[in-house]
Amino acid sequence: MLKYTLTVCSVAGFWQPLTWTSMFKHIFYKTFAAYLISTAYICVISQFINIIINVDNSDEFTDTLYMMLTILVAGYKQVYIWIYRKDFLDLINMLTEKPFAPCDAIEIEIQEKFEYFIKNTRRYLIVVMIAVVAMILMSISSDLKERNLTFKAWIPFDYSSPTVYFFVYTHQLIAMYDSAIVNVSSESLLCGFLQHICCQFEILGHRLTKVKDDQNLLGACISHHNRIFEYAYSVNDLFAKIIVAQFPVSMLVVCSNLFRLAMVTDLVSAFALVMYTNVMLVQIFNYCWFGNKVKLQFTAAYIISMNLESFVAVSINQ
Repeated sequence: MLKYTLTVCSVAGFWQPLTWTSMFKHIFYKTFAAYLISTAYICVISQFINIIINVDNSDEFTDTLYMMLTILVAGYKQVYIWIYRKDFLDLINMLTEKPFAPCDAIEIEIQEKFEYFIKNTRRYLIVVMIAVVAMILMSISSDLKERNLTFKAWIPFDYSSPTVYFFVYTHQLIAMYDSAIVNVSSESLLCGFLQHICCQFEILGHRLTKVKDDQNLLGACISHHNRIFEYAYSVNDLFAKIIVAQFPVSMLVVCSNLFRLAMVTDLVSAFALVMYTNVMLVQIFNYCWFGNKVKLQFTAAYIISMNLESFVAVSINQ
């Protein structure tokens, strides 16, 4: 379940593969994850200190702000998913158990259809990677030649020597790359869960068609319906702390990029900013698109509540 998405999460450094159970693999992955997380936070801290100490105009502020916020949120996501990994794993395992597990060939086909939709998030990964490559090319063409850093930051030591400069320069590129992968994987994970909620409503619809042949299935369908809502609320609660941090940052970064785009003069920098802004807009669109799909399925599979309000409504209509 969510195999492709979890593979990307493993590359991002916050989801140790379940098959990696040996002590060596455990230590290796924890070291890998700690390196990526520390890289992100060191980069954020150095940029933040630079804003406090050195920035004195709006141009320099926006130059530092847009990537600092992106890396900050990515680092937050890494730590958050590590902390609540068991809760995420429980949500994944629930999809393989009753009443969510498919019971016949049609339900298996429905589940495979939605798994295919989930794999299509690789297109988002491709867009993000194009943006990252464009940012790297922009940096190489403008910063590397002049021995400047890709992102303005406060460095507590002299990095004028070629070896030290290359180390600091590479460190920033790794932080940028990791933040891109983390954002793609965490959003793909959320979209995967939302797709499976839609999948369960479609499976429920199929099961309801069989009630006319066996009325004993009605109770199971009602229970399944309630479990879908409980599952959706669990997904919402788990991702709410991520979304509440992501949306304001995404909007600030978009505004910052548009401001910088109005100031650039070379084509490479303009292309990189356009691609990066496009990624942020796609990021917001993904949340809205898949959230809207779940909202529509709630609407389509709604079961009338049997209470006094329903009785009054029926009486008035009669």
